[in-house]
Amino acid sequence: MKRINIGILGLGTVGAGSAKVLQDNQAEIQRRLGCEVVVTAASVRDLNADRDCDCSSIDMLTDPFAVIERDDVDIVVELIGGDSLAKELVMQAMSNGKHVVTANKALVAMHGDELFAHAQAHQVAFCFEAAVAGGISIIKALREGLAGNQIELIAGIINGTGNFILTEMRDKGRDFDDVLKEAQTLGYAEADPTFDVEGIDAAHKLTILAALGFGIPMAFDKLIIEGISDLELKDVDFAGELGYRIKHLGIAKATDAGLELRVHPTLIPSKRLIANVDGVMNAVLVKGNAVGNTLHYGAGAGALPTASAVVADICDVVRAMSLDVSQRVPYTGFQASQVVERAIKLPEQIECAFYLRFEVADVPGVMSKLSAEFAQREISIEAIKQTEPEPGQESVSVIFITQITTEASVNEVLSTLGALPEVSAPVVKLRVEHFH
Repeated sequence: MKRINIGILGLGTVGAGSAKVLQDNQAEIQRRLGCEVVVTAASVRDLNADRDCDCSSIDMLTDPFAVIERDDVDIVVELIGGDSLAKELVMQAMSNGKHVVTANKALVAMHGDELFAHAQAHQVAFCFEAAVAGGISIIKALREGLAGNQIELIAGIINGTGNFILTEMRDKGRDFDDVLKEAQTLGYAEADPTFDVEGIDAAHKLTILAALGFGIPMAFDKLIIEGISDLELKDVDFAGELGYRIKHLGIAKATDAGLELRVHPTLIPSKRLIANVDGVMNAVLVKGNAVGNTLHYGAGAGALPTASAVVADICDVVRAMSLDVSQRVPYTGFQASQVVERAIKLPEQIECAFYLRFEVADVPGVMSKLSAEFAQREISIEAIKQTEPEPGQESVSVIFITQITTEASVNEVLSTLGALPEVSAPVVKLRVEHFH
């Protein structure tokens, strides 16, 4: 039986998980591929570390470049992370004629266009299913399963750490900082949680999804990115009282005026399926002009769910090795010559509904001043909520949920109303999406 040899760069959580899946499911993989797939070599930092896989038949090396130079490695699996050394290794592996599989979202989001061109030049496969949403096959769905559609919308809960934090805040009434500490203790969040809670991780993933959905180059530097670290518990509670849940979403939306690419906390009606995705789980809503709305749900991280995606890519590469390059699925699902720039909206051009919370003095006439400014700007109001003053406090919260309008119009209103002497704190602005 033919044998395909794998070299893994980084035998950490996902690397060891990938080796374990290949070992445990070898018989099933052989049934699918008609060949044996074996991990031949792996690069590691610590040769003596305990790993959740059988390393007895794997050549363990401390130099990752030694792995990609081996003649007995057919497919290189890059799992070291980052976008500097990883890029150098992947480029060199391709130059050596090796096919490449990666789970590295930053690498693909920041350098994907260059990597695709390099892979094409050397006629090798480059797969990255595990880079977005772990065990959910969203890359394959966009690239192949929904290939007959014009994609209109992609909206995803694509960072489990942030989703865990928001779920705990909503369900248990806990503050952000308190839940973040628990997420770090549980291993959901890093010691430096910036990439997770400030939206950078989700933005890397949305960059990739947008490229696959709309056939555009990677556009990370054009995304609107907002995190959840400033989100207050009272807004989570108010959203719930008004029939919404707050999720940290990545949204890529096609409009006549251009694409909207944005990551931010978002109010979603609580009856929507995606609003009920809780804990560390991920979900991606994709709307196509033929299929309508589809929801892709599952574990977005973890050793085995992510390894499942890595091994699926390995299987795809093995199948593609026998095909002429012209017969392989394009890297983003679009022919390279058809990947084109599209207009991407600026923040002030975004159109959606908004949640606006004012802290105002509890005196007559305030509500009329606020409402008059919205009316003057022709911004329609969907809902209004005003709280009762707490004992000893002289201010109340007033919440407006607008109908769809432009961000520029809302900013003009906030500039005027935020300067009123009755407004005692910065206005909280969150976007609202209904996903009809």
